[in-house]
Amino acid sequence: MMASRSITTVDELVAAGLLAAGEEASAAAAAEHYAIAVTPAMADLIDPSDPLDPIAAQFVPTAAELVRTEEERDDPIGDRPFTPLPGIVHRYPDRVLLKVVHVCPVYCRFCFRREMVGPQGDGTLTAEQLSAALDYVRANTGIWEVILTGGDPLVLSARRLTEIMRQLATIPHVRIVRIHSRVPVVDPERIDAAMIDALKQGGKTVYVALHANHPRELSAPARDACARLVDAGIVMVSQTVLLKGINDDVTVLDELMRAFVENRIKPYYLHHPDLAPGTGHFRLSIKEGQALVRALRTRLSGLCIPAYILDIPGGHGKIEISERALAGDPDAGYCVTDPQGNTHPYPVKK
Repeated sequence: MMASRSITTVDELVAAGLLAAGEEASAAAAAEHYAIAVTPAMADLIDPSDPLDPIAAQFVPTAAELVRTEEERDDPIGDRPFTPLPGIVHRYPDRVLLKVVHVCPVYCRFCFRREMVGPQGDGTLTAEQLSAALDYVRANTGIWEVILTGGDPLVLSARRLTEIMRQLATIPHVRIVRIHSRVPVVDPERIDAAMIDALKQGGKTVYVALHANHPRELSAPARDACARLVDAGIVMVSQTVLLKGINDDVTVLDELMRAFVENRIKPYYLHHPDLAPGTGHFRLSIKEGQALVRALRTRLSGLCIPAYILDIPGGHGKIEISERALAGDPDAGYCVTDPQGNTHPYPVKK
């Protein structure tokens, strides 16, 4: 039976059977640094008898989070150097992040912003800070896209989200509003008529980037929530983090990417995990990631293939890190590598 409310403490994890005996102390130590939240929808998907359950591994704190390696950083992708005022990250000329809230319905143990989100994090923008952030967007006419993130913007009430969308509607150079969220999978009942109406305020083109990492997250209620968004004319794309012990398996990734496409969600990014503190146990090597993506290309339609992305530490932006299929030069000809790893000449006009 589904839990009636979110689990937010170690004692509640124990009571729900989601934390093994003897692990309470280490989980509590991790929770002192990084908040716990497991929604009823996610708790219901966990198999308590499986010590390697891929849903539990995303949300239940462990002793491994207490191990910080030398290369890990509090701000692994470099948000702060590109933050001209609270709530705004302006790294690329034509788009900004608008971080309106710093809480989430669930707290992922691998989160790259784990030092900034949660009750201990940067906090929700005040009315004055939000007004200043929107004024920044108005003043910078090169901003074509505003990305609502945080935290998870869909934890806001429909009323608050309506206010933000109406403010964005008054800025003519903003044409695209993108929302990064886990809500459709972790709290699908929030995607109701009021929430959808809020997202459609102002006539902007709206995208929802859904974060999901394992095919079990796309439960029947989650699929219904996504259908409500897409049926309302909201375009959906996916974001997935490649995580050791959760989805570093070609069969799991195959099932997840097919499930996205079957539910009218375009696979967008497969992120190599960032260098966030205490997340080393989730990271696999880039070489391993490239091999998985190469294997996916031998089994999946191009509709199902995401871009394998590395966010360069220090704020230097994203690059695609799939293995290069093309080598050579435009004068002498190219050597092309097929999905099976075989090479073939590709001639050029003399």
